[in-house]
Amino acid sequence: MGRTLLGVAAVAAAVAAPLAPPAHAAPARTATPPLATSGQFNAPPAAARQAGWLAPVDTPSRVDQVRQEQWQLDELQARTAWHDSTGRGVIVAVIDSGVDGAHPDLAGQVLPGIDLVSPDGAEGPDPVGHGTTVAGLIAGRNDDDRGVVGLAPDARILPVRVLDDENRYDDAMIVAKGVRWAVDNGARVINLSLGGSGDSPALAAALDYAFARDVVVVACTGNLASSTGTKVWYPAREPGVLAVAGLERSTQNLWSGSITGHETTLAAPATALFGARPGGPTGGYWRVQGTSFASPLVAATAALVRARFPQMSAGDVVNRLITTAKDLGPTGRDDRFGYGMVDPVAALTADVPAAGRNPLDDNDSPGVVGFGAAPGPGQGDRAAGRGADPFSFAAPKQQTRWTAHPAGQPDDSAPERLWTGLALFVALVTGAAMVVRRFRQSRR
Repeated sequence: MGRTLLGVAAVAAAVAAPLAPPAHAAPARTATPPLATSGQFNAPPAAARQAGWLAPVDTPSRVDQVRQEQWQLDELQARTAWHDSTGRGVIVAVIDSGVDGAHPDLAGQVLPGIDLVSPDGAEGPDPVGHGTTVAGLIAGRNDDDRGVVGLAPDARILPVRVLDDENRYDDAMIVAKGVRWAVDNGARVINLSLGGSGDSPALAAALDYAFARDVVVVACTGNLASSTGTKVWYPAREPGVLAVAGLERSTQNLWSGSITGHETTLAAPATALFGARPGGPTGGYWRVQGTSFASPLVAATAALVRARFPQMSAGDVVNRLITTAKDLGPTGRDDRFGYGMVDPVAALTADVPAAGRNPLDDNDSPGVVGFGAAPGPGQGDRAAGRGADPFSFAAPKQQTRWTAHPAGQPDDSAPERLWTGLALFVALVTGAAMVVRRFRQSRR
């Protein structure tokens, strides 16, 4: 009887005490209620998260809801892709609202970056959370059993903040500067989950700078809810950029909120995605949707390919991604899905002949001209402000020979300068005649 009582006491103590986390696990994380648009994520009670329990030997002792809900990893066959590449050694620039490198899912994944909005860092690493979510989808850690895992979990994130605390930008020059800085600081893939309706030769020149230095550039096509039209956003429609539209959870269907058009090149999951967001030392999560979150899945695939084939040119990486995409809709490329859904496994394993160049790039130079508006989501067609030399980022923002206009509008300043010059000429001739006349009168 004494041995029986000791056995019962031992079992009771084991059940009551919390189980120690595995040695490889990250600090415990809490999930905060989402602020994003679709669905609700209710975290389990704190007591349930902290207490341990006994489970059969052949099943996991703990299942993390965030990890379990990442359906895009199954859809894109991430675990199969990871047999060939995890993105190790590749730097992906996230040009966005900043990145919270202290989030548990991104700890050790984020390199020192630059804040072009608040250089003193007063607003924190990511006051919005958008860039942190994008970064987590690309390179969230896979060395524990909780939280968000990125599609390229061993890639490194280079954060470049260009979006303000309202998640927008007023001037394309700041994005152009961010692109150039990222290229100069080691990025091999650039993700731009931003855009607007207006073209920008200044940003086009920065993108050409990236292409010339063998960098893959990925951008989202835009969301209908935050756009004034149905045209694919810029810079996604710049030739050479991988323009990514969004798919529903049933990936045969285009997400109803996705902008798409003939510039679309690829599609990727865009709805019901769990994302990391700033939330203190334990991190936070929310459910998100939008082409902003489809784009990083393509950027992550590019990172997988660049790690698998380190000598492959950016143009051949782009060619490989579009050639191996899973065709959706009408056969071949179409205006809704582009070449189809990105396929990481095929991109890593298929036999694709070398292209030698980026098949999406027309190689035309944008020229040194004024730049039009390229607003962020919801900004409409507001003018981009004062002009400066688009190739010089040290130039002061002051009035120069021209002022930026919304893209597509004619520059009416030439006729105005003609009439002003003519009036000055007439005034000078008249004044000179009067001086000569008075001089002759004084000699008499």
